[in-house]
Amino acid sequence: MKAPIVTSSKDVMGGTPVFAGTRVPTHTLIDFLKAGDSIEDFLEGFPTVRREQVIEFLEQAEAQMEKIAA
Repeated sequence: MKAPIVTSSKDVMGGTPVFAGTRVPTHTLIDFLKAGDSIEDFLEGFPTVRREQVIEFLEQAEAQMEKIAA
């Protein structure tokens, strides 16, 4: 079974979805991208998040959007 990309626990950031193994909320990545920052900028600011996690998160978000649009 593949390790989770995102986790949520009331004991970590009050249940806010975070990148697995970190305390970095997923919405922080979205905020960075909306502001015009790059994935590299995000990774520099949050070194506990791995590039693979970011890419997988974005791919999963894309797949969900495709399901909604279908």
